[in-house]
Amino acid sequence: MDCENCGERKAKITLTEIENNDMRTLNLCSTCATLKGVSIGGGSPPIADLLAHLGGTAGSALFDAGGEACEYCGTGAADFRKSGRLGCPQCYAQFSRQLRALLRRVHGSSQHMGKVYVSTAPETDPEQVRLSALRRRLERAVELEDFESAADLRDEIHTLSEAP
Repeated sequence: MDCENCGERKAKITLTEIENNDMRTLNLCSTCATLKGVSIGGGSPPIADLLAHLGGTAGSALFDAGGEACEYCGTGAADFRKSGRLGCPQCYAQFSRQLRALLRRVHGSSQHMGKVYVSTAPETDPEQVRLSALRRRLERAVELEDFESAADLRDEIHTLSEAP
């Protein structure tokens, strides 16, 4: 298949772009893909790009190059900044403070809350959807033994359940 951009070379990359809820797929040669900003192997991993993008004191403070190393595998903060990968499962414990800060900075939270499907059907009562979501969060809080959050959720469910 020929490149859909230049038509001169064979397409090696499929690029999917979404703009204004319109999805289009392009089959591109390596040259055209590079011109569109697509990294073709050998580039820096996304997490390394993210740390570089955070830049300055914010990015380097998260994983200071001169800092600690994993006691188990020896992977250092500089190694993580360079490769974007941790060396072993113990690295998550060793770098938990920095990883939590990074996740909070990127996602706004260091705890995954998941996604909840909200039906677009007109018969769906938004209050029932909210109650259902609160009940799921309550179950999760109890599983994690986060009883303070569970008590708050229980009170919120009780308030919503008794509302006229």
